[in-house]
Amino acid sequence: MAQTTERRHELRTLASYRPGTKALLVIFETDCPTCQLALPYLNALAKAGVQVIGVSQDSAQPTTQFVEQMGITYPVELDAGFTLSRHYQPQSVPTLYLLDETGEVSRTLVGFDKAGLNDIAAALGHSVIAPANDGAPAWKPGCGSRHLEPHAGEDGAGAAEPMLLRRVAPPASRVTLSDDEDPFEYCYREFGDALPVIPPTAERVAVMLRGTELAPDSVIGRIPPAYGEATVEKIAANAVMAGCKPEMMRVLIPLVRALCDENFNAHGVQATTHFAAPLVIVNGPVREELGFWSRQNVFSNVSRTNSSVGRALQLMLLNIGGGRPDGIDMSALGNPGKFSYCIAENEEENPWEPFQVDRGFTRNDSTVTLFAAEPPRGVSEHTAAKAEPILRAICQVLATVWSYRHLMNHEALVVLCPEHAKTIYNTGFSDKQRVRDFLFENTGVPMRYYAEPDGGEGTQLVPHYREITIQGERCYQKFRSPEAIKIIVTGGTAGKFSAVIGSWVTGPAGSQMVTYPIPPAMSASRKAG
Repeated sequence: MAQTTERRHELRTLASYRPGTKALLVIFETDCPTCQLALPYLNALAKAGVQVIGVSQDSAQPTTQFVEQMGITYPVELDAGFTLSRHYQPQSVPTLYLLDETGEVSRTLVGFDKAGLNDIAAALGHSVIAPANDGAPAWKPGCGSRHLEPHAGEDGAGAAEPMLLRRVAPPASRVTLSDDEDPFEYCYREFGDALPVIPPTAERVAVMLRGTELAPDSVIGRIPPAYGEATVEKIAANAVMAGCKPEMMRVLIPLVRALCDENFNAHGVQATTHFAAPLVIVNGPVREELGFWSRQNVFSNVSRTNSSVGRALQLMLLNIGGGRPDGIDMSALGNPGKFSYCIAENEEENPWEPFQVDRGFTRNDSTVTLFAAEPPRGVSEHTAAKAEPILRAICQVLATVWSYRHLMNHEALVVLCPEHAKTIYNTGFSDKQRVRDFLFENTGVPMRYYAEPDGGEGTQLVPHYREITIQGERCYQKFRSPEAIKIIVTGGTAGKFSAVIGSWVTGPAGSQMVTYPIPPAMSASRKAG
């Protein structure tokens, strides 16, 4: 009881606290990346009239800077002497305390957790404040609370110059060339990918910006490995260099959000010695609206839209993310997809639901998916009249993903050509999940390949492998689950060639496939405005 009374007393020291009504108290420090990620989400609650109070463990100068650059719209007060921190005893920050009308804590949320934020919002009668597809991770741990640091002072002064994750950033730098400097050669030398680029003049970038309603200085994400700020303006500049049209900005913005999603782990993909490169897969009505190609030569240089969107992504990885192939990008052999690696699904020839439905969207949604992908591995099967021989041919290629004796830690994208898809569908596999299950159950590596203790890659992990029988032979299963095998249909309607595309390392320690919605096209009036 004494502790409750003390707590209420400390709450009354907050000038902005209004007793008798629910309140959301958030204790934070300004140089904590998780705090910088979490606190702007609370603006929506404050705008709806919820009493939200930020309590900073740092001094006035960095706190003021934090509030301005994070765009915080609710009251923020200083925790002088860590008084409130010592009463509430958060072990890490941010920690959110939902207080009832009497000041009692009814709910606590530690770190950044979208589900938890939305639960608190619901408890306050508010709709979702942390959408799933906004580029932020679903969860992120916090930082140690300042009051627990060994030399925590009595004045509550922490970071003097916090490294802030800004929501807006200064304009991109301008370069003025001398009359005798060729702008194409200059841009090739400074910004190119070993091919010439279109100079991103201020006029061209201004035209590109007409493709979005977002402010040019808005930070969409921070692109690894250098974590450069991808403002809308910088995205537009790289889109100009790649040869995009303004209307392609509606794809590039969510594409950057997908790239910066921590589940995708672009830092690892960019720094690995593996073959992986981000493969862009486009689904939905946007394919026809913007001219994404999904027929013959789908992986080739047949479409301006595919090629320029894929190239814009790679240029951003170079120019904003700093992942240069002669520097931090350490891929031993590289990947031709690092020029451009962008395809669309041929939904018209897909007998099953299109890929975005597998990813939790509807057939009418436009989406962009990123997959850390190897180059395609071909599968030829021209004489089989039924599904099973085609699928077994695919299984043989699936077994070689990463390395033929290394199992359980990778995923694969099966790219079915329309002819194979039609045969598979018409001969007993009208359910796509049955196709996935068959591939999972029939892809393995014979145990005899592990008989000799030769120290080869993957042989050290045998105790972790799962034994199965495939066509009478004892094998170790290749994939950890059917969901590790993704299936799309694309390419031309003539020719029975499909492909398997292996992944980089997957799971929390590697890269996970991510899918983001593409917004509807801007109306003509909005563009003009």
